[in-house]
Amino acid sequence: MSKRLVDKVLGFIGFEEEPEETEPQEELQEQVVRTRKGPAVVSLHTQRQIRVVVAEPRSFSEAQEIADHLKNRRPVVVNLERVETELAQRIIDFVSGAVYALGGSLQRVSSNILLFAPSNVDIAAEGREGGERGLFPWQKFREG
Repeated sequence: MSKRLVDKVLGFIGFEEEPEETEPQEELQEQVVRTRKGPAVVSLHTQRQIRVVVAEPRSFSEAQEIADHLKNRRPVVVNLERVETELAQRIIDFVSGAVYALGGSLQRVSSNILLFAPSNVDIAAEGREGGERGLFPWQKFREG
């Protein structure tokens, strides 16, 4: 009985000898080796196709729909040729604010057509004149 008490005290302190168990460890190593033998599957085509939305707003309420497309990470081409100048300016202000808040960019295609792009799309324009800035001072133009 005293031997058991001494063994318990030594075991509590951490001086107890642990019996060696070689067989279960070998089985565990075999199982690990078996799971590692499977082929590694890597998907090479992880990028989705980008869908470009073309919008031709007739009222200011459609500006929110354009901003929603940008929130869903879709670039939007906005045609403002058939809209009055004052309304066109309000739509540009609203959508450009949304683009700024989302970290995106914009580019003027023509006098009344603009390309608004979310942060996951870079706009590269060739033959651009007028420096390295975008349409607005807060927007940096990036060449691809």
